[in-house]
Amino acid sequence: MGCRLNIAESEAIRDMAQGQDDLIVVNSCAVTAEAVRQTRQAIRRARRERPDARILVTGCAAQTEPQTFAAMAEVDGVIGNREKMEADSYTTVRVERSRDTTSATLLDFARSEREVVRVSDIMAVRDTAPHMASAFADHARAFLEVQNGCDHRCTFCIIPYGRGNSRSVPAGAVVEKAKQLVDAGYREIVLTGVDVTSYGPDLPGSPSLGLLIERILKGVPDLPRLRLSSIDSVEIDERLFDLIAHDPRMMPHLHLSLQAGDDMILKRMKRRHTRADAIRIVEKLKAARPDISIGADIIAGFPTEDEAMFANSLALVDECDIVHGHIFPYSPRTGTPAARMPQVDRATIKARAARLRDACSTRRDGWLHSLIGTSQSVLVERSGLTGHAENFAPVRFASAKPPSSIVRAIITGLENDTLIAQEAA
Repeated sequence: MGCRLNIAESEAIRDMAQGQDDLIVVNSCAVTAEAVRQTRQAIRRARRERPDARILVTGCAAQTEPQTFAAMAEVDGVIGNREKMEADSYTTVRVERSRDTTSATLLDFARSEREVVRVSDIMAVRDTAPHMASAFADHARAFLEVQNGCDHRCTFCIIPYGRGNSRSVPAGAVVEKAKQLVDAGYREIVLTGVDVTSYGPDLPGSPSLGLLIERILKGVPDLPRLRLSSIDSVEIDERLFDLIAHDPRMMPHLHLSLQAGDDMILKRMKRRHTRADAIRIVEKLKAARPDISIGADIIAGFPTEDEAMFANSLALVDECDIVHGHIFPYSPRTGTPAARMPQVDRATIKARAARLRDACSTRRDGWLHSLIGTSQSVLVERSGLTGHAENFAPVRFASAKPPSSIVRAIITGLENDTLIAQEAA
């Protein structure tokens, strides 16, 4: 469930749990109440489909509200975000289950009984990514964790309480893992984390994200494509900007954590940028690299948001040329300051989210149409028929191409939000 970091960590979990065919692991998301609801729904569906399986729940929702999942009859164990990266969390050998009651005795190969809930204090964690990911069953791209946790306390966000404080993976370990992924055949690596642009202050010498990227590009010369996951625009320094703007191996696609387009709402969110800052960085990026595509997270219906404030967020879609929009209807998360603020009614939140999605869809449709007739470099997915261009536009081929290959393609049309392409002669 949830973010690209969860994708990367889920692959590490897959490796640790190899050979346990009776095990289902649900890696949850806590970013919204809807994400928690979907997690519960996925657990119930998994139990219906596999009544004799062991179901473990982990991830941010398991970390922030473990008793919610421990109380579910379908769940055999709950493990926290620290514990999910420990191999022995998955070496359980016996679960006793009856039709009317569930009694789960979780045993490992070396120890006797262990508790159903294993969730430690995430704020005490000081390291990250002991395993990182080494295999990606469903992707041609590899997601490489370089950072975890967050030191900021946005008023709407529960994630720091699920992930802990910011901590970075040493650059040497990142470069070594990137080499292994390239040797395994991956042509694109996506750097992931909770707050990727905060990389480095906790490491000796306080290296920046830009410096890490320079080391990756230099240390892994055979890597053709490097992409960033969601980043905070206010933390783009000159070194990072120059790499994004001018290095051809850095993909021309950024997903920005903007959240709103109104200065008062941004202040109440405790964000560190203004509306003008967001517009300015996008204008600067597009001036330096016109083909760059912009994605953004925007929250609809934050507490106290009136129609004029919402109109500023709506206008930001065009002003920042957002073609990859992730729209989140606001939902209060217990324990966050925003949950205590005057709330917008649910019907209004839903309507505003729909208007934002429509605006992003219109902007995206115009952008995709503008790519018809152009030549694009496409990374082919595992199916051989689909892929993504450097700007992250989705592409479909008429005939299969070698999976994980990079194909120069001519865009001939658009169908169902996907570009239609043929390989260039």
